[in-house]
Amino acid sequence: MASLPSSVLFACNENAVRSPMAEAILKHLLGKRVYVDSAGLRAGRLDPMAVEVLKEIGIDVSRHRPKTFDQLEDGFYDLIVTLSPEAQHRAVELTRTMACDVEFWNTFDPTIVEGTREQRLAAYRAVRDTLMGRIKARFQAEAA
Repeated sequence: MASLPSSVLFACNENAVRSPMAEAILKHLLGKRVYVDSAGLRAGRLDPMAVEVLKEIGIDVSRHRPKTFDQLEDGFYDLIVTLSPEAQHRAVELTRTMACDVEFWNTFDPTIVEGTREQRLAAYRAVRDTLMGRIKARFQAEAA
């Protein structure tokens, strides 16, 4: 069994939906046992629907401030988990000069869903639940 990484970065396009959700979920599950951060290729605006669906499961992400790779305070991570193809390309470029594992978890972008508010929320919940499952599978066995 692999050891628990000491630092994890989740990355996507705008650090507004997927990567902040993943960051918040891992922090919720492991607390301060692992340093967790997130970034995007561009700094978007935190999506209110992402905040809402995390709040449904008791996680408050409302104070998250989206940031880019260039705005990260720490430049070294044991693991970078990318959630979009664009972020995967950036992470590969970033890690050419550092020893860091990169995992690609291609994750659906719920912002592209159109329809009623409930249909859109359902898409965000699906992303939340998918991330929760992947994070538990990847990190919980190591944390046990």
